[in-house]
Amino acid sequence: MIVQHLENGSKGAFYVEQQGERLAEMTYSWAGTDKFIIDHTAVSDSLRGQGVGRHLVDAAVQFAREHQVKIIPLCPFAKSVFDKDPEIRDVLV
Repeated sequence: MIVQHLENGSKGAFYVEQQGERLAEMTYSWAGTDKFIIDHTAVSDSLRGQGVGRHLVDAAVQFAREHQVKIIPLCPFAKSVFDKDPEIRDVLV
């Protein structure tokens, strides 16, 4: 599964696309230059139960580590992933 990343100014998204259709997406907004807020995660019913949401969170964590920025998970799904996995909390504000 390939998670793609798109950034447009102060907003961005990590997403999964199949045959030109976006089936999963986690959106974020920058809060300054050193942190971003994950504000929404959506996964198509056709991908549910496959861990796609977790892949999106992992892509955001990898991005944060590579760019030495922090994450504020306001999205309930993303927050629950961070709550369950202490290994990725190093990127939290």
